[in-house]
Parts: sequence; C-alpha cells; structure tokens
Amino acid sequence: MRYRFGIDIDGTVTSPTSLIPHINEAFNSTLTLDDIKEYDLTAALPHLPKGEFYNWFRGSEAKIYAASPVSENAKNILDKWKDQYELYFISARGENVRDITFDWFAEHAIAYDHIELIGTHKKIETAKRHNVDLFFEDKHDNAVEISEELDIPVLLFDTPYNREPIPKNVIRVYNWLEAEQWVQNEFALQNALNGK
Repeated sequence: MRYRFGIDIDGTVTSPTSLIPHINEAFNSTLTLDDIKEYDLTAALPHLPKGEFYNWFRGSEAKIYAASPVSENAKNILDKWKDQYELYFISARGENVRDITFDWFAEHAIAYDHIELIGTHKKIETAKRHNVDLFFEDKHDNAVEISEELDIPVLLFDTPYNREPIPKNVIRVYNWLEAEQWVQNEFALQNALNGK
C-alpha cells in the first residue's frame, strides 16, 4: 500500500507570488509577497470598494491560473514521488476552471493520481473521504483544521500570510526541498517500521 498525499494547488504547487503581477497590473499597485500579511488579499488593498477585488478575480481567474508558475522544485519532487506515493490534488478552485487546471497540469507535465476542485476552502471532508496520510497546504487555518480533525501531519509552506503559531502536527517548511526531506525522513522510517 502506498501512502496517499493530499496536495493543495495554489500557493503550494504554484508559486505564492502567482497572483501578484496580475493584481499590480489591474489595480496599479506595487505589491510584493511581503506585503501580503493575510490570506484575504483585500487586506492589502484597503482602498478598493467592497466587492471590487472579488469581481475582478472572478473575471480574471482562468487567465491567472493558466499563467501561474510552478513553485521551485515542485515538479521535480512530484515526479520523484509519482511512483512511490499517490498524489491527490485537492483545491478550493471551482469546477468553472476545471479545464484550465487540467490543461495547466498537462502543460507543466505534473504527475497526479487524482485532482478534485471542491469550490471551497473547507477541505476536511474531501481529505477524509480520500483517506490521505499527509497534506500539503499554504492556508494556515486549513493546515491546522486538517491536522487536528484528521490527526495527520500537514506541511505548511511558509509565506508572509500564514505565520501564525502552529500546533505540533503542522510542520512549517520553507520550500519543496524541505518538504521532500521531511517526507523522506518520516515515511522512510514508517515504511521500515510497517514493512511497507
């Protein structure tokens, strides 16, 4: 039996800076990733009328996702893992960007066993239904809730918008190389103990 990984897409497999050039162009701003201190991006654009950012994002979503760069080392590591682990991508993206998402995975030749676009940030039920052993996430509250509810480790990819304290089952990593190292250490030991 192979371990099954639940993996968020945006800000985890895609670079957490993916949105910023689009935001800067649309709103004539000069934001950098360090300016984004909350997951809610409107906090970095307080001058915008309520709803304007959301309306813009809905209209630009497909273009943004299609152009999103892959996080550094993510593709190489996922390629290494594809024969060892089951890769289940679970994203808050909606079905409206299903084709764009699958095209992006094909264009970048990123391996997967399953992709599910659930249209909400509430990933616990989907992660539970797919019986994942480990989750990869960039949204702080998701990481904490998944780890506590499912009693599994969650690797939280560090960004300026997720630096609140974390419980012991959430492990902060700074890049995909650290994530790979953690998986290698943890699951090699588990495999040895379980004879997997």
